[in-house]
Amino acid sequence: MVETATSSSIKKKELKGRRLYVPTMAYEGAKFVAAAMRSVGIDATISPLSDEKTLELGGKYTSGDECYPEKVTLGDFLKVTEEPDFDPNKVAFFMPSAGGPCRFGQYAGYAQMVMDELGYGDVMILSPTSTNSYDEVGENATELMRTAWRGVVVGDIMRKLLLKTRPYEINKGDTEAEYEKGIDDLCAVLEKQGISDRKRMSELVKALEIIRERFRKIPAKYDPEFPLIGVVGEIFCRLNNFSNENILKVIESLGAETWLSGIAEWIWYTNHDQLERLRKLGKGFSTQMMVAKIKNSVQRNDEHTLMEVFHDDFKGYEEAEDIKTILNNSLPYLPYYGCLGEMVLSIGGAIYMYNKGADGIADISPFTCMNGIASEAVAHHVSRDHENLPIRTFYFDGTQSDLERDVGIFIELARNYKRKKTKKRVYPSYFGVS
Repeated sequence: MVETATSSSIKKKELKGRRLYVPTMAYEGAKFVAAAMRSVGIDATISPLSDEKTLELGGKYTSGDECYPEKVTLGDFLKVTEEPDFDPNKVAFFMPSAGGPCRFGQYAGYAQMVMDELGYGDVMILSPTSTNSYDEVGENATELMRTAWRGVVVGDIMRKLLLKTRPYEINKGDTEAEYEKGIDDLCAVLEKQGISDRKRMSELVKALEIIRERFRKIPAKYDPEFPLIGVVGEIFCRLNNFSNENILKVIESLGAETWLSGIAEWIWYTNHDQLERLRKLGKGFSTQMMVAKIKNSVQRNDEHTLMEVFHDDFKGYEEAEDIKTILNNSLPYLPYYGCLGEMVLSIGGAIYMYNKGADGIADISPFTCMNGIASEAVAHHVSRDHENLPIRTFYFDGTQSDLERDVGIFIELARNYKRKKTKKRVYPSYFGVS
């Protein structure tokens, strides 16, 4: 008898002896999180890269009412089940979860239900908010979380290096080659077992310094006439190249540069939300609050240490020092104490990038995404209040569209805006702009 989703989801399953697949929301981020998991003895790897087979399999078990990222992640998981040596008892899928109204909170439960219906009830769905989260990690949970956080930060760094260099490279492919090499070097550090936090940080910094020098040597012709396009939106769709039909490369092909909101922003947002919830519960001076603040402080110190390697290279690309800057930016349009999630970060982030000299904002979201719809609803007001900054929402659902045409029109608007704006961009020294 095939077990029901409910009975399968609540029964005890062990991670030991299983290979854990991490969804490739952001390619480099998934690689680094999997490496962090290997550092505590978990056999982790990334899910198969998305392709047309992903949509075919995901489409069989979704109705179209689900969020597009659900279709993509489920399809990639189902590709694993079709491998010749697939054994439900030796496979686990990593699928974080969250509360609130966003459909993301249903991904883990729905994936388990599909596995149950297919007769794969012994497959484990590992979710950080489920009762079996990190059961097999035990005393290594704190170490894993810190290493994974460092993986998130270096993932954002590698993406930033890629996007600030690739549009200007002289020899096509040089930047991505160094990017892949850097990912391998950092994975080798993150996956090491039995080393101290201090030692791992020292090795990460050394690896980043070497990567920095290699990127500096890439032959490139930096052009300050290229518009800078800030990219915000739903976190999966904006970071997953397959889901957004490689829109960043499309933008680059039309003579522009992109600045993509990273994953760390979301972590800072959830940390802020945790502190606010504790205060509302009257736990402002509780042990829980103390632990949360210590975690926040440790993460901030780690981020500063890793980012400092690129102090000169990221001049003009600095991220907000405090998530409150982003949240306060959103206040006149989507107050963060009432509106929750990516809609607030998208609007606040768009205004932050405007102040850093961005020439346009591309908001990337899955079709029917409520965060994207809410952001689009106020985008006109944000644009009006910020010198008519071009803001365009791009929705994706896996169907073909004339993306190059739509992006081309948007880039022309950004070029026109660039010529008359008052918020000037600060350029790194390698642009040769005084």
